[in-house]
Amino acid sequence: MALLFGGTMLVIGAALLGCVFLVVRSTMGPLPQEMTTLVFSSDGGGPSLSGLYELAVKRAYLEQTQDRVRDFGGLVVLVATLVAAAAGWWAAGWALRPARRVTAAARRVALSHDLTERVGYDGPDDEIRQLADIFDGVLGRLARAHEGQRRFIANASHELRTPLTVNRTLVDVAVGRAGASEEVVRLGESLLVVNERHERLIDGLLALAQGEQAVTDTSAFDLADVVEHVVDLGAAEALEREVTVGHDVAEALTEGDPVLVERLVQNLFENAVRHNAPGGRAWLTTRADATGVELTVENTGPVVPAYDVETLFQPFRRRSERGTGLGLSIVRAIATAHGGTVAARPREGGGLVVTVRLSRHCAS
Repeated sequence: MALLFGGTMLVIGAALLGCVFLVVRSTMGPLPQEMTTLVFSSDGGGPSLSGLYELAVKRAYLEQTQDRVRDFGGLVVLVATLVAAAAGWWAAGWALRPARRVTAAARRVALSHDLTERVGYDGPDDEIRQLADIFDGVLGRLARAHEGQRRFIANASHELRTPLTVNRTLVDVAVGRAGASEEVVRLGESLLVVNERHERLIDGLLALAQGEQAVTDTSAFDLADVVEHVVDLGAAEALEREVTVGHDVAEALTEGDPVLVERLVQNLFENAVRHNAPGGRAWLTTRADATGVELTVENTGPVVPAYDVETLFQPFRRRSERGTGLGLSIVRAIATAHGGTVAARPREGGGLVVTVRLSRHCAS
């Protein structure tokens, strides 16, 4: 708008100055040619010096007048152009001030995931007001949808886990009953394995659904503490599978949902232990730098082709008797909900190296 105002004023001013210059020049007549025009005295005795002098003065006057019209007119046009550009800049800023308010509100929502934020623009009923009202309406619908999904996850968690818990209890009672035949015991043990697998599957699906939700309630915590806690909880399983686990953790302050991040670390730990070989190893390290915190989980195991790494993050891609195939999918969903990233690469000699980057918490 500033360029448009300034350019328009420059074109109009230049055209106006040209017209004024031509009018002045035509009104004052052509410049006299003092060197070629001979003015004779009244007695016919030759050129008159006074006549030549008058012609020279008239020519100088006309040239000076035209020069002043051109120079001062050009200066006025230049000043008017600058003033018009400044006025356009101010007018654009004033007109876009409500738009900047809407943009700032959208940025706050995007960064904080706070769906209760509203623009609340109370200006005149113009296009900006309509845009702000539409934005507030969209936020309201998103908030209601998010709350509905949260309630659905909570209800589904209860409704899906309860029957499986009842089934497990009934099978345990039937198997542990005195006089149960060997066939009943074997059948009960098989049902318990299937039931446990279904429990893990449902738990993984619910965690995946919860991880894909934006994190609204955040708190600061040390990622190193979470890793140590997960390693302690999984020590028995690692020992059972003959996998040696090592961890080298440094302080890595981050912020988010500690429960979800613990699930992220737990899934990586289980992936490193269960997709390993007897006598294998797994390493967990944390570190912090100026841009964020990083968790690296490395394990030995079968060779993973480089072209197949990305597909491991797809649901059910790595499903086996050792897991549901949702572990890495949940890891990526939780990391994305926290504004982080997950990357994986094959480890030389077999196995996988998974790196998670999260934001760093800066104490105020």
